[in-house]
Amino acid sequence: MKSSGQIIEQTKKWITEVVIGCNFCPFAAKEMKHSSIYYQVENSMDKVTCLQVFLQECSRLNEEEKIVTTLLIFPNGFEQFDDFLTLVEEAENLLEANDYEGVYQVASFHPQYIFGGAPVNDAANYTNRSIYPMLHLLREAQIDEALERYPDPEKIPDNNIHFARGKGVQYMKMLRDSCL
Repeated sequence: MKSSGQIIEQTKKWITEVVIGCNFCPFAAKEMKHSSIYYQVENSMDKVTCLQVFLQECSRLNEEEKIVTTLLIFPNGFEQFDDFLTLVEEAENLLEANDYEGVYQVASFHPQYIFGGAPVNDAANYTNRSIYPMLHLLREAQIDEALERYPDPEKIPDNNIHFARGKGVQYMKMLRDSCL
């Protein structure tokens, strides 16, 4: 079993090599450079426990303004993508129920990520295929601020899809898997 430190280092490598290296998120490099990303590894496979930890991370963001974004990593749970989607939905419901809607936003990454309507073997899925299932908590104010300074932010998803498809499934899988 890998230690939390090893899992975090692998996640940082994935962010550097895939997310930043492929420019999937043009805002990630700044946060990596400023060490404003918090990494929380949750080894539990129990959904209720994982959702409690999710809420704890919302509280952490409330208390620690220097943290811009949090990655909640589940190395042992939610192996099936459908189970993970249920977790994502429940996490989003918790944001609303706890008055965090409009304050925080959840992005999701999973080793088997498939965009709705996309074929399983579409290279575009690798824009969200991570090395571990993870929930990414973002401050909405930071997102809005970053998008104001970025030209044509609505083109980011299409640019990502075009890049991934141009590289192909084998390349994208090899790049992601090299982070493990």
